[in-house]
Amino acid sequence: MRTTKDRIRHAISFEIIALFIVTPVGAWVFDMPLHDIGVVAIVSATIAAIWNYVYNLLFDHVMLRIIGNVHKTLMVRVVHAILFEAGLVVILMPFIAWYLEVSLMQAFLMDISFALFFLVYAFVFNWVYDLIFPVRIPQQLTDPGGQ
Repeated sequence: MRTTKDRIRHAISFEIIALFIVTPVGAWVFDMPLHDIGVVAIVSATIAAIWNYVYNLLFDHVMLRIIGNVHKTLMVRVVHAILFEAGLVVILMPFIAWYLEVSLMQAFLMDISFALFFLVYAFVFNWVYDLIFPVRIPQQLTDPGGQ
């Protein structure tokens, strides 16, 4: 399992990189002022960072309970990314509608657009993150005989 420090580094780096991509692209695609999309992006990133930490911790605990380890196959990574984004859409949609003064349907469409971007982004980011910062396996798990 990852340490708390590692999970915090993961969540913060994920959101900072995403902000630099999503804010200008979102303002352009939705034809809205950069500062409005920027506020939505920053608030969303804050909420998403918290959700990221909680979700990944819970996901890893479920994986440990079900399969006995946290190694993610391609299919597990796909399910992981889809479930993460679905949860985030439910959490963020009301805020987007309220702040941008758009209908829930418009907010839903915007949120889904962002979610589709983040679905791909999360998949790629998490895979690269795992390559750069692999999970350390404790010695007693790699050497069951203690030798």
